[in-house]
This record gives sequence, structure tokens and C-alpha cells, in this order.
Amino acid sequence: MSRARVVPRTVSLLLLLAGALLIMLPFIWLILVSLKPADEIFSPDVRFLPTRIEWTNYVRAFVEVDLARFLMNGLIVVAGILFFQIAFAVPCAYALSQRRFVGRQVIFGMILAALLVPFHVAAIPIFLGLAELRLVNTYTALIVPFVASAFGMFLFRQFFSQIPADLFDAARVDGLSETAIVWRIAFPLAMPAASAFAVFSVTAHWNDLFWPLIATSDPALATPPRGIVYFRDQEAGDDMGPLMAAAAIVTAPLVIGFLVAQRKFTEGLAAGSLKG
Repeated sequence: MSRARVVPRTVSLLLLLAGALLIMLPFIWLILVSLKPADEIFSPDVRFLPTRIEWTNYVRAFVEVDLARFLMNGLIVVAGILFFQIAFAVPCAYALSQRRFVGRQVIFGMILAALLVPFHVAAIPIFLGLAELRLVNTYTALIVPFVASAFGMFLFRQFFSQIPADLFDAARVDGLSETAIVWRIAFPLAMPAASAFAVFSVTAHWNDLFWPLIATSDPALATPPRGIVYFRDQEAGDDMGPLMAAAAIVTAPLVIGFLVAQRKFTEGLAAGSLKG
């Protein structure tokens, strides 16, 4: 390879490595602090590496608060939200991309408009409605506001638009109902889009602190970000070692899940962007 090509590639690689290091620095610091004893965390001298490893921070993270319960609550909430989002988004996206009916473009335009409205705008009306139904402080309150995902409908619609209509026509000739076509043909073909959407959905709702703070006050229903707040003591302040250990434990499932789904995630995003 000529020097004229090696130098630009090397510079590009170095810039990418520097950018990746800059992005990873907060996570690296999180892990290092979670392994430091208290005297080093609050030391006036900044030390990047701990002089001794304090594994007890991870033990205390599970002992001082019910972190296992918070993780289970997070799993229940994100799994429930993802299940209903898929259940609603896939048939809606199929209808918008493969069926012809009056108002189809208007409905798709409304979905695009919904993408521009942040959830925070509707949070208070939703909370008041749930309070009237006596659903505050329940798993239902944490799941129901998110079951209809405009982004999910948009992403699946873009993917289904690329599938030849002849495939679905052949399925109809074979006697399949529209529901069977959606779940036995369209959805399996859309697994890359489903994987990409799952990463977005799980990450957003696993990390969400805003809505759990509003919808719940019972510690038994706390999701992982809500549960980490309980490490704060009004008199002693933040217990930084266990708090950082808990934050590392809460972050780990997302990192592992993304690494497992990385290929499908990339394929889903690429496929969804090819056709409007």
C-alpha cells in the first residue's frame, strides 16, 4: 500500500480511537471509582488507578439496597413495554406499507408528527389519567404509557416497504389470513429491524428515571435508575463506592445486550433507511 494511502488511513484510525476513548472515559472512570475504597474516592489527590481493589463495594451495592429487586423490576418493565410495542407496531406498520386504504398517508403523517413530540409534554396528563384509574404505583403505570411507539411503527413500516408485495399476495393465495401473514411471514423477515428497535426500546426504558419518579413512590416498584437514588442519605450524602458499583451493575446488561445484538442492530438500521 502506498504511503499516500497509509497516512490518511492512520490519521483516520487515530481520530476514531481518540473519539472512542473520549466516549468510553466516563464508563472507565465509573468502573475505577467503583473499585476504590472510600478514602481514595474523596482524596484531594486525583488518582486514576486505585491503590487497592475494594470488592466490598459490589457486595454493599446488593446489601444496602434491594438492587436485585430493582433489576428484576427493570426487566419486567422493559420486557412488558417491548412486548406490547412489537404487538402494536408490527401490524400497524404492515397495514401502512402493504395495504391500501383511505387516510393511509394521513395516518403515516400523524406518526411522523408524533415523533416530534417529547414524552415529557404529555407526562402530567397521563399521570392524572392513571391517578383517576387508581393505577399509580403499579407495573401498569410504568408500562402502559409506552405501549404505542411511533418510532417502532415508522421503523417497521420502512422495512416492510422493501418487501415485494408479490410475496404477500402468494401467501393470500395459499389461504393465509392477514394476521397470519403479519406474524408468520412479515415479522420473521423483519427480525433485523426488530433487533434494532429492541436495542433502542430497552436502552431508553431501562435508563429512564423521569417517568418512574412520577409514576411510582413505592421502593418495591423502583426500576434500576430509580433504585440507585436510594443510595443517597440525607445526612451522610452519597455513598459513592456502592453507588458507582450499582451503576456499573445496572449498565452491564445494556452493554452485553448491545454487543450480542450489534450485527442485527446495524442491519436493521441500514435496511430501514433504504426506502421511504
